[in-house]
Amino acid sequence: MGQLHDRMAQDLVLRNFSPCTRRNYLLYCRKFAAFFRRSPADLGEAEVRAFLVHCIEVRQLSYESYRQIYSALKFLYTVTLHRPWHVDRIPCPKNRVRPLPVILHGDELQSLFAAFTSPKFRVLFMTCYATGLRISEACHLQVSDIDSKRMLIRVRQAKGGRERYSLLSPRLLQVLRAYWLLERPAVWLFPGASAAEPVSADFARQAFDRARRAAGITKHCTPHTLRHCFATHLLDAGTDLVVLQKLLGHMSIRTTSRYTQVSTQRLQAVVSPLDLLPGPQTPPAGERG
Repeated sequence: MGQLHDRMAQDLVLRNFSPCTRRNYLLYCRKFAAFFRRSPADLGEAEVRAFLVHCIEVRQLSYESYRQIYSALKFLYTVTLHRPWHVDRIPCPKNRVRPLPVILHGDELQSLFAAFTSPKFRVLFMTCYATGLRISEACHLQVSDIDSKRMLIRVRQAKGGRERYSLLSPRLLQVLRAYWLLERPAVWLFPGASAAEPVSADFARQAFDRARRAAGITKHCTPHTLRHCFATHLLDAGTDLVVLQKLLGHMSIRTTSRYTQVSTQRLQAVVSPLDLLPGPQTPPAGERG
């Protein structure tokens, strides 16, 4: 894409998109250009439609992947190329039924954390579970973000650029202090190959997958599963939904309320209306079939 790639990268920065979103948008637009072996500047609505249909029917991408490709191409033509008519008439992907998130039990979490061979990644993912941070947010934590006096963690690289605070549990603080004495991180709490930059989220995902397999966990789970576990387990413990919304950084309470569907303790505490009816709970002996 050449100069067009550089211009789109600048537009993404100016619009304050997260580093992860910028990387994905540029990747999908490069794939779009490679598919036709031409610059997107020379392509239009017909090619965008053909590429999206290919993604659905041939590559059979997930809804989440397809939606992001659609958004990337829409940004390219609307913002960078100033040709919104190339995407305006293309139907927006219809929302599909989202499956309930996978939740790990306590013994599964303990097995997972024990399976990490690297202290850095063990503490990184314990932090994800203890705070509900996204993997990109956890990777970009700085040592100065740990506020032990107020028992809070400052989340700078939050989704949508909305900084927030999450809780710092006493147990996590002990783990972080032991980790600091071992690794002595200077700026980034979880540095990468160089101390001047944070660990890559992709590299962390690879470490997570190795530990998952080593722990014998067959459920389909990713680092984001730990965020789901954080939310669900807090709901099970009685945390208020509005408080949980703030901890997770959700714009809408509707997003947070999704976790009520997988909070088993809340479901088990509900009394069926049948049990509230007066009289016998079983049919007379003569009516049993």
